[in-house]
Amino acid sequence: MKIYNTLTGKKEEFIPLEKTKIRVYICGPTVYDYCHIGHARAGVAFDVIRRYLEWRFPQKRVEFITNFTDVDDKMIKRANEEGITIFELADRFIKQYFKDFDAINVKRATYYPRATEHVKDMIKIIQQLIDKGIAYEEEESVYFNIEKFKDYGKLSHKKLEELQPSQDDESIKKRNAHDFALWKRKKSDEPYWDSPWGLGRPGWHIECSVMSMKYLGESFDIHGGGLDLVFPHHENEIAQSEALTGKQFVKNWIHNGFITINREKMSKSLGNFFTIEEILQKYPPMALRFFLISTHYRSPIDFNEAQIIQAEQTYKKFQLAIAFSGQRDDDSPISEELTSELEAFIRKTREGFIEAMDDDISTPKAIANINNLVKHLNGLASKKEKVKPEILRQGHDLLLELGYVLGLVKGPEEDESDKLINKLVKIILELRRNARESKRYEIADKIREKLKELGINLLDYQNRTIWLKD
Repeated sequence: MKIYNTLTGKKEEFIPLEKTKIRVYICGPTVYDYCHIGHARAGVAFDVIRRYLEWRFPQKRVEFITNFTDVDDKMIKRANEEGITIFELADRFIKQYFKDFDAINVKRATYYPRATEHVKDMIKIIQQLIDKGIAYEEEESVYFNIEKFKDYGKLSHKKLEELQPSQDDESIKKRNAHDFALWKRKKSDEPYWDSPWGLGRPGWHIECSVMSMKYLGESFDIHGGGLDLVFPHHENEIAQSEALTGKQFVKNWIHNGFITINREKMSKSLGNFFTIEEILQKYPPMALRFFLISTHYRSPIDFNEAQIIQAEQTYKKFQLAIAFSGQRDDDSPISEELTSELEAFIRKTREGFIEAMDDDISTPKAIANINNLVKHLNGLASKKEKVKPEILRQGHDLLLELGYVLGLVKGPEEDESDKLINKLVKIILELRRNARESKRYEIADKIREKLKELGINLLDYQNRTIWLKD
C-alpha cells in the first residue's frame, strides 16, 4: 500500500510505526458555525482512509483522533455577538457536527479532544519550550523562535524568506517577524486562563501539537487535514513538536484537495456557501458521500447539482445490485455459464479494488471496479436463468464488504430488525405474486402502494420482483 506524503512530495509505502496499532490525527473544525461542504469533503476523505487501513491491516488497531478547536478569534467573536460563552457556542455546534457526520456515515473517532480541556497541558509544553531556549516571553505573550528550528519550511517546501510573517499582535515586538504565538496575552472580552506569563489563552498551533502527542505519543503514523492547513498550521506543528522532542513528529502527512461550487471558490459573499445540513435537506446523505468519494481525495472537486444527481443515480444502481443479489430466490434454472462469468467478475472486482486503494486510496478507480460488478449483477436480474445461489451470495457479500470500506453501507452484518423486515417483505411479495397470477391486479397494486408508503419500492422483472428501501 502506497500513499502520498506531503512531507516528501511522493507516494511512499505505508509501513506502520508499531506492530499492534496505527495512530492517526485529523485536524477537526473550529466549532463556531455549521459545518459546510468543505468539512464534509475532509471528513469523508479521512473516514475512507481510516476504513481502508482497518480493512487492510485487520491485525492492527487504528487509533483515530479528531479535535475540536473551541477557542480562537472566530469562536470569541461569534460568542460575544450572541452574548454567550465559547463553551455554550461549542456545545451547540459540536452537537450539530455529530448530526451531520453521522448522517453521511463518518465513523466516530476514537476520541474528540477539545482545546479548552487541555490548556494545562499546553502551558506545560510551552514552559518546556521556554526552558529549552526555543520559545521566549514578550509582554505576557510567548512566541516560538523560528530561528531555533533549522528545518522550518520542510513540509510546505518553502524557504523562510518566501513566507509571509505570522499574523499576531502587531503591538508586540517579536524577535523575528515569522515567530508565531504559543500563548496570547489577555484582551478585553476574551476568555482567559492563568499562566506563568499572565492571563491569556493558547495559540492555535500549539493546541494540535499538544493534543495529538497526548493521545498518540511523540511520533505517530498519520496527520491529516485540508491543503489550506499545510502552511502555517502544520508547518508550525512540526516546528514546535520536533524542537521539543528531537524526534520526527509525524511519518506521513496527508492533505485533501479543495472544493469549489460551480467552479467558483465557496464563500458567503458569493452566495454559494452550503452547509451540510442544507445539502442534506435536498439530497440523500449517501448521494453526497458517493459524490465526494468519486473524486480522488487529493484532487480538487467541484460541487454542482448535475454531478450530485448523477452520483445519486449511480448509488441507486449499487443499492439495486445489493438487493437483487441478496433476494434472488426463485425456481429459474441454473446456468453454469452465467455462474462462471459472475465468479470471474467477483474475483476481478476484489483484485481491482485492492490495487486501486493501495495506489494512494484511489477511490475513483475502486468505484469503477465495483460499478463493473454492479452492472453485471443488475443485468442478471432480467435473465430467465439464474446463477448458483452460493455464487450470487458471494457477489452480494463482496458488495457489502467493499461498500462498507467506502462507507456506502452501514455494515456488512444485518441486525435482527433487518432480518425480520426481510422475512415479512418476502411473505408479502409471495402474496402479491399469487394475486398477480390470479389476475387480481388491484390487490397487487394496493400492496405496491402500501409498501411504498413504508419506504419500500418494488421493481418487477419478467420472473421476479426485487424490493429496495428508500
